[in-house]
Amino acid sequence: MLKLFLLLKKIEGCSERSLRYYRQTLVLMQKMISKPIRVITTEDVRNFMANYQNEHNVSSVTLDNIRRIMSSFFGWLEDEDIIVKSPIRRIHKIKTPKTVKETYSDEELESLRDHSEQIRDLALIDLLASTGMRVGELVRLKRTDIDFQERECIVFGKGNKARTVYFDARTKIHLSQYLSERTDRNEALFVSLKMPHNPLSIGAIETRLRFLGHKTGLTKVHPHKFRRTLATVAIDKGMPIEQVQQLLGHQKIDTTLQYAMVKQENVKQSHRRCIG
Repeated sequence: MLKLFLLLKKIEGCSERSLRYYRQTLVLMQKMISKPIRVITTEDVRNFMANYQNEHNVSSVTLDNIRRIMSSFFGWLEDEDIIVKSPIRRIHKIKTPKTVKETYSDEELESLRDHSEQIRDLALIDLLASTGMRVGELVRLKRTDIDFQERECIVFGKGNKARTVYFDARTKIHLSQYLSERTDRNEALFVSLKMPHNPLSIGAIETRLRFLGHKTGLTKVHPHKFRRTLATVAIDKGMPIEQVQQLLGHQKIDTTLQYAMVKQENVKQSHRRCIG
C-alpha cells in the first residue's frame, strides 16, 4: 500500500526529496505503532506523535509536518476504501509559532552579484530573483524554454502544472551572455562549469549559493529566499495579491500571504497618509 501511495504522490509531482520524507515518516510510523494499517486508531497515532517528539525533541513545525503526511496517507486509504475512517480526522493542526522569515535586501542582492565571478552564477541569481520560480522548476528548464523577446518562460510547478514566469532586462542580458559563451551541447539551461557539463541539480545550486553567500559574508543564502523576496517586494509595491499568487503558482491565496511580509515602515507611512 505504501508503494502505491508514493507512486500516486510521484504522479502528482512530488520531488524525490519529498518522496523520501514521506517514505521515512510512514515507515517509522508503522515500525513504532507495530499494528496492521487497518486497525490503527487515533490513540495509536497520538501516542506515536508524543513518543516521537519526546525521543527526538522535534519542533512543533516538524511534528505538524509528520501529522500532514499521515493525514494524506490515511486520507488516501479511506478514499480507496482500504480503511473505513481515517484515524487522523480527530487530530487537528498543531499550532506553530509565527516567525518573520528573512528576505534579501537590495544591498545583499547586489553583493551576491558583485561576488559572482562566473557569468553563469550571475545569470542564475538574476533569474531566481526576477522570476521567483522554485529551484525545482529551475533545474528542469532547457535552453529552448527561454523566450528572450518576451522575457518569459514556462515552468512546471507542483503537480506538473505549467505557468508563465517573467524576467527583467538585466536577467535577459546576463542569461544571453551565459548561453552565448557555452561550448557544450547540453540542452539544460544551467550546467556545471567543468566537463562533462552535466545539468545542475537542486543540491548543486544550493551548494553554489551557500558558497557565494560565504564569499559575501551572508548567512542563510538559499534559492527559496529569492522567491520570498520577490513576493514581498511585489506586494510592497502594489501588485495585487491575486497576481502574485498566479506568478508564484500557488493554489491557495493563503500560501501567498505567508510568503509576503508587509514592511513596517510602509504601514507607518500609510497610516499617516490615510488616518492622520
